[in-house]
Amino acid sequence: MLGITLGISAWGLVTGVAMVKSGLSLWLALLMSLIVFAGSSQLAALPLIAGGAPLWVLWATAFCVNLRFVIFSAQWRLYFGHLPRWQRLTLSYFAADLNYVAFMRRFPDPRVEPEAQLPYYWGGVALNWCAWQLPSIAGILLADRVPTEWGLGFAGVLALLGLTYSLLSSGKSWISAGVAGCAAVAAYALPLRLNIVVAIAAAVAIGLLLDHWKPDAAKAEVRA
Repeated sequence: MLGITLGISAWGLVTGVAMVKSGLSLWLALLMSLIVFAGSSQLAALPLIAGGAPLWVLWATAFCVNLRFVIFSAQWRLYFGHLPRWQRLTLSYFAADLNYVAFMRRFPDPRVEPEAQLPYYWGGVALNWCAWQLPSIAGILLADRVPTEWGLGFAGVLALLGLTYSLLSSGKSWISAGVAGCAAVAAYALPLRLNIVVAIAAAVAIGLLLDHWKPDAAKAEVRA
């Protein structure tokens, strides 16, 4: 996790500053950082909050941005499905994209190894949570002292690009990411940042089509 904490911390700092700059009070920003704990959906929701978007648009955007966690949790269930419900809910709060990637690389075979998997999971998410929350809280507390002309938005984009690059591990993911980018630009004129929803829908659709037309070798062997 040490190799990716710098990008996570930069992203958290930018998000903390952005929450205050978008008009949230100090306490609401702190509450959002600690309870929501989902940087991409937080950044997607902030312009909608500032623009007075309807609540259903806000919820729909955050839901669509976080749809990937349905896939992550379905895969993690193969490892943690035997645990009590309260423990699974606790695990789900700390779940993050790069923790999923690291975990699946460490345990590619979906068999239960509680003595190894739980400590590995907790070690990764604990560092990830701290790497996010501490800079985010610092950004919230110091937001009024950070000049807007510092270009923190661009820094946030760079941090997100770095994290995104680490998740693009196959040709299909690269194609899906390219389609999402094109869709976001093509639908940029839509109000209330709905181009983000369009981009997510396009990426999910092309990903499902690619899986249908060209399944992974491992999946093909299982089906055979």
